[in-house]
Amino acid sequence: MDTPSTLDMPLEEAMMTQRAIRRLKPDPVDDAVILKVIELALRAPTGSNAQNWEFIVVKDPAVKGKLARMNRQAWNIYGGIGRSIANRTGDEAMKKILKAVQWQADHFEEVPVIVVACLKAVIPWFPSIAASSAYGSIYPSVQNLLLAARAANLGAALITLPLWSRFRAQRALGLPMTIAPCAVIPLGWPKGKYGPTTRRPVGEVVSLDRYGNRAFLE
Repeated sequence: MDTPSTLDMPLEEAMMTQRAIRRLKPDPVDDAVILKVIELALRAPTGSNAQNWEFIVVKDPAVKGKLARMNRQAWNIYGGIGRSIANRTGDEAMKKILKAVQWQADHFEEVPVIVVACLKAVIPWFPSIAASSAYGSIYPSVQNLLLAARAANLGAALITLPLWSRFRAQRALGLPMTIAPCAVIPLGWPKGKYGPTTRRPVGEVVSLDRYGNRAFLE
């Protein structure tokens, strides 16, 4: 595979071309590449510099099968709702995304590597600021991982459907109750290609001082 020996892709290029890649080849990914992207994930900041993260690299077919079943259980509900809305509104872009997510669900066991990002913490549901603070110590590292994967020409996507039951996910991964799984990232060589992403103009989503004051809108 076309893997750079060093991940020296310009940061702006990685950010401008990063997208959720769900259709992955079953070809193996070298452990050195996986560990490199996780090493870069560890460079992200955490609250109070606690560095209270754990990463589970899943390659065992039995464990992948458990995660795949949980993913499909959740997708059967959310996917049905999404298809109903897309068919009613005629949203072709949404239909395209739904097909990709369906493909991922159908081929989940074939993904060569699943990385599960976890926190050494019991994430509280209340108050909301406590949960926000906890997740703020893991998601920056997940974004680092996704950008590193892009620089390595790996396909990746952040998903959470396999975690609809934290207890069942913990059991599948052998996690104690004091370690919470927070994000699932399937990794592999992409079937398709990366490319520039389409996003709304920055002026349409930025307000100055108060919501709705689109001062930067051209």
